[in-house]
Amino acid sequence: MKNNNTQNFEFLTLLENDARLTPEQLSVMLDKDVGDIKRQMTAYEKDGVILGYKTLVDWDKTDREYVTALIELKVAPQRDRGFDKVAEKIYNYPEVKSLYLMSGSFDLAVFIEGRTMKEVAYFVAQKLAPIDSIVATATHFVLRKYKDKGTVYGPCEIDQRGTL
Repeated sequence: MKNNNTQNFEFLTLLENDARLTPEQLSVMLDKDVGDIKRQMTAYEKDGVILGYKTLVDWDKTDREYVTALIELKVAPQRDRGFDKVAEKIYNYPEVKSLYLMSGSFDLAVFIEGRTMKEVAYFVAQKLAPIDSIVATATHFVLRKYKDKGTVYGPCEIDQRGTL
């Protein structure tokens, strides 16, 4: 019999990979009672372990025009708050899709989406750069997604040079 932590990790991994799984399907997959599965889901939602359920969309197959950018930020941490206060200010912008504290040559990684490169540049210049704690920024535009959150985006094409 699997220990409880292993079952919990398995349960969460199954949901993370396919949020459409029903409690009935999960109960069969995990050999647990449906009522136990429902109670566990409710508890995880209440405790903030499960933060939400999302659909992964390949927007390149739609008419939506947008760009995604990774913005590296060097930040001067604030006394007694470290990076938290500046991170809170940044993640409250609706353009920000993800924000990570990093190790290495920069401190924060910000992923944003905008309609155009100009809109992203405006966001960096008008909203991020003026924040006192931000020392430097470097913006990188995503040219193509090959894989995101474990999902591959269509077949890999051979580029014009004949290599993968």
